[in-house]
Amino acid sequence: MNGITGAQIRAARALLRWTAEDLAKSTGIGVMTVRRAEAEDGQPSITAANLKLIRITLEDAGIEFIARNGGGVGVRFKKPE
Repeated sequence: MNGITGAQIRAARALLRWTAEDLAKSTGIGVMTVRRAEAEDGQPSITAANLKLIRITLEDAGIEFIARNGGGVGVRFKKPE
């Protein structure tokens, strides 16, 4: 599932204390693509492949994306295994 929002990407970066440049470097995509993904609160207007790459990179860094529930979508740190 790639369905994450721009707001979730911004929030995930904030939890990790990453800049847009940090995320771009970690994913190998351009910083302008990261900024475009974060520009909208809803579904980012970037390719599905880039969105998947952003999601996987943030998850590998310890982020868990929370699907829409009673409080809406969000992010949090993954529970330690």
